[in-house]
Amino acid sequence: MIAGMTLKIRPETAADTAKVYEVEAAAFETTAEAELVQKLQQSDVDTISLVALLDDEVVGHILFSPVTVKNDEREFTAVALGPVAVSPDHQNKNVGSELCRTGLAACLQAGYDLAFVLGHANYYPRFGFTPSAPLGLRCQFKVPDEAFMVTELVPGALQNKTGTVYYHPLFSGV
Repeated sequence: MIAGMTLKIRPETAADTAKVYEVEAAAFETTAEAELVQKLQQSDVDTISLVALLDDEVVGHILFSPVTVKNDEREFTAVALGPVAVSPDHQNKNVGSELCRTGLAACLQAGYDLAFVLGHANYYPRFGFTPSAPLGLRCQFKVPDEAFMVTELVPGALQNKTGTVYYHPLFSGV
């Protein structure tokens, strides 16, 4: 509940596409994230995409997409959070936090046991994310170690899992 309004989080539908673009574009300095989401929506990537509504208005969006973790011996699939966006007039009101919590639960329900995020080191630990580099997991992109994090959706899921995390090629343009 935000100032008398009810927050609802649900899967994104085709009818939300334009509003999701608008929220993503408004939340970031450039439209790169909005364009990435749009390209992923138009591709065959199996994403988990949720919207946050306040009184039936889309005010937030979160996207999770599959990533592949590879090392010399094996590879496995996990999921990556990003982007998450909240319209500027609804930021700092727990909309993003609710999207993250609900989204991670949806990832678990979809069968994922690990989730990665490339983001603010001060924000994502509240959802269980910790730096992945000390665990032997690195991002394909050159990023600060503290910004690339992982969380177990299933306890013990990190056991014996190391390697480089590869995002869908569409992420290379962001």
